[in-house]
Order: sequence, then C-alpha cells, then structure tokens
Amino acid sequence: MSAQAPSTVILVRAARFVPNPATAADNAFQRDVPAGQSEAATSTRAVAEMDAVAQALRDAGVTVHVFDDHDHTRPDSVFPNNWLSTHAGGKIAVYPMYASNRRHERRADVLELLKSHYRVQTIVDYSGLEPDGIFLEGTGAMVLDHVSRVAYTARSHRADTHVLERFCTDFGYEPMAFEAVDSAGVPVYHTNVIACIGTKVAMFALEMIPDEQRRAEVRERLAVTGRKIVELTEQQIRDFAGNAVELQGRRPDGQTRSIMAMSARARASLTPDQLATIEESCEIVAVDIPTIELAGGSVRCMIAGVHLDRRPTADLDLTPAVAAIDQDPHSADGQDLAR
Repeated sequence: MSAQAPSTVILVRAARFVPNPATAADNAFQRDVPAGQSEAATSTRAVAEMDAVAQALRDAGVTVHVFDDHDHTRPDSVFPNNWLSTHAGGKIAVYPMYASNRRHERRADVLELLKSHYRVQTIVDYSGLEPDGIFLEGTGAMVLDHVSRVAYTARSHRADTHVLERFCTDFGYEPMAFEAVDSAGVPVYHTNVIACIGTKVAMFALEMIPDEQRRAEVRERLAVTGRKIVELTEQQIRDFAGNAVELQGRRPDGQTRSIMAMSARARASLTPDQLATIEESCEIVAVDIPTIELAGGSVRCMIAGVHLDRRPTADLDLTPAVAAIDQDPHSADGQDLAR
C-alpha cells in the first residue's frame, strides 16, 4: 500500500443534496442552485454524480465503501473527509466541525466498518472542542504529506492552529500553517481547495499565500521532498484544480497504478504542460460533478481515504450492520438499483 495514496476510500451517497446555507458565509467557492431548479432535481443530479465518482474509482481498481445517507438534515454529508481521517499504524481522527448542522455527519457505522475490516488501534476524537469554538475540519482543513509527515494548513475559522498542534503531536506530523487569501483578500476556507500532495507531484496555489517569506518556505518544504510542483493560478483554484487526490488503483492484470482523481472541470482548467507533469506519475481520472461543486467542494472533498491495514479474512466477524454496507456486496448505489 502506498503511504501517500490509499487504495480504499469511503464515499457517502446523500439522498438529499443542496448547497449548505450554514457554510455559505465563509466558503467563497459555494454557489446557488440555478434559478428554477427544484431541490428534488438538484438531489437527483447530485446522486447521479456521486454514483459516477464511485464507478469511475471502481473502474480504476480502487476499493470503494459507499454509505447511503437518507437524513435530510445533513446537506454536506457527501464530504466525509471533513470529519474523519485514517492513518497508518491503526489510528483514526474524528474532527470538530465549524457548522453546527454538519456535526451529526459523524457516523458510528462508518467507524464500525473500519474497526471490523481494518486494524484500528486508536480513535482520537477532537469533536469535544466544538463547544469552545475550536475547529479543525479534517483533510479539508489540512493537506497531509503522509511520507514527510507535514500538515499544510491555511488558517481559517475551520482550521484552528491550537487543535492543529494537538493533532500533529498525537499523529506525528509537522505543522506548517500559513495565511491564504484570494485576490479580494477573502481567506481560503479549506486548504484542500488550493493544494494537493501526491507521491511524486504536488499541485499548489502558492500565489495565494500573500506573505512572500512564508510562500518561499512552503515552496522549499515541498521541493525538498523531491516532488514536482505544479503551481496553480487562482482561476484554476476556482475551477477546483487543487481539489484533487492521488489514489492507488489496480489494473485488470493486478498491477498497481497511481491515479489522480479530480473533476472534469478541474482537468479542463489545467494547461497541457501541467497535465503532462501530473501524468508523469499518475493517470488522471476525471468525473463531471457540476451539481456537487455548487456546494464549494469537489472530488477531493468527497473522498475519505483509508490508510489502514486490512484484517485477514479469517479475522472478520461481521455484524449485521457491517454486512449491510460491505464493499462486496457494497451498499446500493445507482448502478445496483438499476440492476
């Protein structure tokens, strides 16, 4: 298993999807639903896009655990990476969420599947910090270099440096915090919209770090790892080019392959030279998700990577709840319902 690129992911298939009004104030990437489009039509389109992402990843040889969500009070549940991250050595982190209507996205059945299928030693739960107004929204707030153990973090309402320090101490990362703003001076709400770190390539909107010295320090920290740096423009960031994630897939013959998952809009924004640099180490898997992107997140936000070791099959003792959501058979998505 690649340290940086997980071969297994968790997706949430939200039956009801609308851009979350509780997050619009500080998410400059969020957009309104087109005039005249009903909530039902928006949800239908979003579910089809979620299914398309799941299928594209499966086709690339990535293992996908899909969790259905029929709770109509969780409009952003399609973005599970904000409340959950997993780490080599059997560690899981659960995070404090900025918007109160997102806090019940945390799900015991997801943790139950992870404990049943993978070697989990410790779950560190930071959600108790929410009453104190301290938040760190997972791998939205942080972009993690799992190889060099660096947590790149743009400071915001959703990324408090005090809990960042606690996370880095608990999980063995070096905190690298910085300010990041757009051309209008609006702070970036999540680091993972401006940065993606793969095994051999990093995509980063360094120009959005206004402090020249800190920008140079971030660039140097990225370069010293030997990764090729693809510098993204603010317009490319608005097209979600930074909201990508490297995963480890598998070819039909069983050989592993590195893929870079992103949206079709993100891919279209990249220049030929940028695409060539990414494709030196990764195959790009791009899916069109315009409805989901109305909520201010893209493919990276939809994916919670599993960096845990699998239990041997003989160790598995599936409860009925876990059996119902197992990958094989995985929980029902649009493809299954059609069959």
